[in-house]
Amino acid sequence: MAAFRAPALSGLLPDALTCTGGTPAYAGDTPPVRVHHPVRQTLPIVVSSPHSGRAYPADLLARTGLDERTLRSSEDSFVDELFAAAPDLGAPLVAATFPRVYVDANREPYELDPAMFSDPLPDYVTTRNARIAAGLGTIARVVSNAVPVYAGKLAFEDAVHRIEGYWRPYHCALTEAIEATRDRFGFCILVDAHSMPSNVHTVGADGRSQPVGDIVLGDCHGTSCSPVLTSRVERLLGHQGYRVRRNAPYAGGYVTRHYGRPDLGIHALQIEVKRGLYMDERRLERSTGLNRVAADMRRALSGLATFDPRRPLGDAD
Repeated sequence: MAAFRAPALSGLLPDALTCTGGTPAYAGDTPPVRVHHPVRQTLPIVVSSPHSGRAYPADLLARTGLDERTLRSSEDSFVDELFAAAPDLGAPLVAATFPRVYVDANREPYELDPAMFSDPLPDYVTTRNARIAAGLGTIARVVSNAVPVYAGKLAFEDAVHRIEGYWRPYHCALTEAIEATRDRFGFCILVDAHSMPSNVHTVGADGRSQPVGDIVLGDCHGTSCSPVLTSRVERLLGHQGYRVRRNAPYAGGYVTRHYGRPDLGIHALQIEVKRGLYMDERRLERSTGLNRVAADMRRALSGLATFDPRRPLGDAD
């Protein structure tokens, strides 16, 4: 099989994949991605939710001995619902329907652990990095608390099926939404939406472990978007009572790093929301806080309506 490389889509995004050649096959009745379009796009924003998928393919369930609760522990549960107001506000929401434990849309297409596979991996596959070592490559080896997903080994064709049938359609849909937004407005704000466990800690300046707060904004340490955009979102969320941190411990994953190209007018910001604010983390159920957080995310998106990175101060304030 040839390396997973293709010319940049429309010359806009580096190393972008080819999104032509028909619709890839996927298992079951659920398409791999849903794009919730506004009636008319009026905001230069695209919201991405790559980890909120809850449709577990039959081939995954047949290969794992894990129960549903354990499998679901790595989900960014209900994040798509936190940002469901985006289309009503005039911005598309691109949401994966497949779970990240099946294939992770917030990874490069081929970050694979050779120990998981029964056959040798092609040379173009990335086989060593910190994510793979942690068991969290494109095909996860473990779920939360380092619980192994599979008792046996997969074939490389299993990975190809998941990447071509799920990962690729997600990124094709996301790329299309970003390009259409940039073409319409001259720039695009990409909000990459995620959630984090409530027990996550980070190391402070004094070397001590401390809670990360309520929300972590990741802009790849100032490289994936205008710093004015990060400051504006931090201010909007702070005014709503949230404790906001930047880049620690989440500076931005593949989506933020890959699509965040301020030089090309694409400003990508990752938002991590503490799960305890809106859900019961043990039961994986929505809590009464979900409506409140969703309303606050709606206000945060609305607050970006006047932001324009082409202006000296980024917005009209």
